[in-house]
Amino acid sequence: MIYQSKLQKLYKEKIVSILKKKFGYNSIMEVPKLKKIVIHQGVGSYVSDKKIIDYSMNEITYITGQKAIFCYSRHDESGFKLRKGMPIGVKVTLRRTKMYEFLERLIVVSLPRVRDFNGVKKSSFDNHGNYNMGIVEQVIYPEINIDKIKKNMGMNITFVTSAKKNEEAKSLLSLFGIPFKKNKNG
Repeated sequence: MIYQSKLQKLYKEKIVSILKKKFGYNSIMEVPKLKKIVIHQGVGSYVSDKKIIDYSMNEITYITGQKAIFCYSRHDESGFKLRKGMPIGVKVTLRRTKMYEFLERLIVVSLPRVRDFNGVKKSSFDNHGNYNMGIVEQVIYPEINIDKIKKNMGMNITFVTSAKKNEEAKSLLSLFGIPFKKNKNG
């Protein structure tokens, strides 16, 4: 038997039927699903500091459990002392079981550790069914040793879904357990 995380089982056993009923899909194949999660961390003004870039790569690798890759600049930018081909950040693309395990850790462990947390913004959908959220500091992840942090850097997390509308994607993510803000402003 193939290992499945709790959220994978939840999706197959409950979420599919709830979404099928809510949006009136005829087939299970029409029901939106989570395709991948992309975690990206830019190094900003520390582009020339190789140690910070390597630390950033190790940090993302610890958090996700998958080796991160460098993102390189595409062109020169003299204002930022940036040359073509210089590493400017790191990213990881999670799919399948690792994706669901990361999502579960994010919802259950990491987001509750955010100071003054009252939900994520509802307005961060891109009209193609994808959701972007920013994490201000990496200390919310238990995999990170607070004493060894060299520079407090945030990250961007993108949830790529097969949903065609924002409403479908929001329903999918909220059924997974992502806490959206209750008020109209977020």
